[in-house]
Amino acid sequence: MQNSRSGVNLLNTLARNLSLRTIPTHSPISASALIATKYVHRSSYVQARNKKTGPQHVSTLFKPVPVPTNADEHDVGSEMVGKLDKTELLKILNKFTQKREIKGLCIENGLDSYLQQQAFASFRRYCIEAENLPVDLHITISDILHNAGHIDDIFPYFLRHAKTIFPHLDCMDDLKKISDLRTPANWYPSARAITRKIVFHAGPTNSGKTYHAMERFLTAKSGVYCGPLKLLATEVFNKSNDRGTPCDLVTGEERKYGISENTPADHVACTVEMTSVNTPYEVAVIDEIQQLRDPQRGWAWTRAFLGLIADEVHVCGESGALELLQKICETTNETVEVHNYDRLTELTIEDSALGSLDNVQPGDCIVCFSKNDIYSVSREIEARGKEVAVIYGGLPPGTKLAQAAKFNDPDNSCKVMVATDAIGMGLNLSIRRIIFYSIIKPSMNEKGEKEIDTISISAALQIAGRAGRYRTQWEHGYVTTFRSEDLQTLRKLLSQKPEPLKQAGLHPTADQIELYAYHLPKSTLSNLMDIFVNLCTVDDSLYFMCNIEDFKFLAEMIEHVPLPLRARYVFCCSPINKKMPFVCSMFLKIARQYSRNEPITFDFITRNCGWPFALPKTIIDLMHLESVFDVMDLYLWLSYRFMDLFPDAMSVRIAQKELDDIIQQGVFQITRLLKNTEASQSAADGDMSYSIRRSTQLREPRVPSSSRGRLTERLLAQGLLTPGMLSELRKEWDAQQQSLEQSTTLKSLNDDDDDGSNAYKKMRRKRRK
Repeated sequence: MQNSRSGVNLLNTLARNLSLRTIPTHSPISASALIATKYVHRSSYVQARNKKTGPQHVSTLFKPVPVPTNADEHDVGSEMVGKLDKTELLKILNKFTQKREIKGLCIENGLDSYLQQQAFASFRRYCIEAENLPVDLHITISDILHNAGHIDDIFPYFLRHAKTIFPHLDCMDDLKKISDLRTPANWYPSARAITRKIVFHAGPTNSGKTYHAMERFLTAKSGVYCGPLKLLATEVFNKSNDRGTPCDLVTGEERKYGISENTPADHVACTVEMTSVNTPYEVAVIDEIQQLRDPQRGWAWTRAFLGLIADEVHVCGESGALELLQKICETTNETVEVHNYDRLTELTIEDSALGSLDNVQPGDCIVCFSKNDIYSVSREIEARGKEVAVIYGGLPPGTKLAQAAKFNDPDNSCKVMVATDAIGMGLNLSIRRIIFYSIIKPSMNEKGEKEIDTISISAALQIAGRAGRYRTQWEHGYVTTFRSEDLQTLRKLLSQKPEPLKQAGLHPTADQIELYAYHLPKSTLSNLMDIFVNLCTVDDSLYFMCNIEDFKFLAEMIEHVPLPLRARYVFCCSPINKKMPFVCSMFLKIARQYSRNEPITFDFITRNCGWPFALPKTIIDLMHLESVFDVMDLYLWLSYRFMDLFPDAMSVRIAQKELDDIIQQGVFQITRLLKNTEASQSAADGDMSYSIRRSTQLREPRVPSSSRGRLTERLLAQGLLTPGMLSELRKEWDAQQQSLEQSTTLKSLNDDDDDGSNAYKKMRRKRRK
């Protein structure tokens, strides 16, 4: 009985620590009475709360933390009350986990059925496998085994164990408060402390809306321009300084100064992600405001619109953004002044499709939505004796500008352009006619899944509007399709107004994730992001959570690299294309070097990238050079965030400029590169066919040469294969075929030996007879 009372006293102490009602010492089974009472009186509340807490799958995001064994060297519990019978203990634990009242109390404490299953299994394993249990738990179990306690008395210890393996149970309310994103306007108290004038310049492409906003920017005492692309920010930087308004340039990879490095200018042109929400300005300009809805980058426009400390905030974009902006301004007690603009030049939809590339005329721009189409169309046009300018998203900014200048120059022989929708913004182009090679485009939905669908109304209007630029040789613009079956669909798209924006993007900040990590120190960054997104509360009438798949991809790639959380977060925000294997491998190498606190030098970059480079001979070479350019962009981006370990930014920038020139020369000869690629591919396929013919007598070939050629071409075009990888694959194939021949020959010889041996044995048996 003494043991029973000591066990109950220990149980009372733990119950107080766990915020449970204490157990009267005169009743050895009062714990069960307590559980039954709490379960009956609160069951309806539990059911209501369960309905409110949302989908149960959120629990699967919480990974159980390993529980350390009892640190006590001496088994005090056994010395006090004797050893425990593990067989009987297992029976008690199984009975405990099956009780309806226990499961109900688990739900009250945040353990749904999934977490219960995990916690019960862990607790059972802990009790059975541990050499010595904590004293209080040991005594309580001993009391139960000797009928001096009730099985429900185990619950406080089980709950303690559950909170150890699932630390979120103690801080779920804190986690939900941290991820409460219903009022993002309140994140920017400095902006809320002033009365801002919001001016919306609404209109289609070539309507002059940005021009009017920029005029106000240039005449202000101080100002900031926030653009979607480095090209646009650079254009504003150059225009401002040329007009006598000193202006600095701030992008993720670059800083330029209108006055000097030590004397910041009052005007700044920046990419929207680099917008400062701590510096006051007289005028702020946010370009392409409809990008609020972008699944990946929309958060940056939301942050700029809500957080800029400016007397006047001028936003430029499609009219479809107006209603959403007005609703957001209701939450900030601001009003929107609207300036509508009409297109300055005429745009005509042609009555017939292009039909054939033979009908291409000077001033035409053929818009494709894949690199393969870019390559094939440009080659077909040049085969007809017409020079082509090429622009797509993967090209360096300098190369894009060079191609644009080549196309715009009336004295240049290049009169035709082939481009992706990258021309939709950021480049001034003198285009007479836009020709949609296709109106189907791959896109990413809000879940991060790739879809192929007809281009949106907004995209169609944006691209088509590039035809017929004001005050150029082609003021009257035309638009058509390549295929006749697409023309009616395009006509329908262009007859509509841009879709109204319904929501603006949000994204977890580094501070919010750091708070999560404080509460869940054992969770990975990718796991923290998943938990945040699933627990966050968003006003879905105005906002949505941006896609974090790219962030998580990088987080999982460097998960095993030891980095401080803040540095890890910054690395995962790096602007790289996860579809480019070489860039991803360099990202991982740089992260490893950083984790060792070793400087990432210019020599490190050139050694791993194969500098210096020669002119590309094939499309594969060109794509590799584009990947190296992106690696250098990554270095420069990181150099502004970790200056001490990225000391050679200037050398990398100079090398990147040289690389840009090499890529420009390669793009100027893109048709020759395509021919060389096909020639080398044909040779490779020929070698493959010869190798397969040699092995046909040995076994049936596994990879036909015809399908191999097409697959290789697709992988190279998508950037999933590099020249080095292709070379290694060829070597491996040849080695495999050689090994196959040797093993087959050896087997044949062994078979011959076996046949000879069998014949010899038969002959000896006959002789004996």
